[in-house]
Amino acid sequence: MKKKEPTYEEAMARLEQITRRMEDGELGVDVLAAHLKEAQELLTSCRKKLYAADEEIQEILKNVEK
Repeated sequence: MKKKEPTYEEAMARLEQITRRMEDGELGVDVLAAHLKEAQELLTSCRKKLYAADEEIQEILKNVEK
């Protein structure tokens, strides 16, 4: 079963949590790679959502100007 993609807000909260744990030195070498991979996936998801929102806003603005 495919895992549910988090909302933008959920992804950002998780990224902040991972970043905080890395900065505090809480992540050992054994789990660091897994957390970095998760962070990369979350960043990709956030970027995709932001681009989609931007395109939608641009389309709305274009239609309003007509």
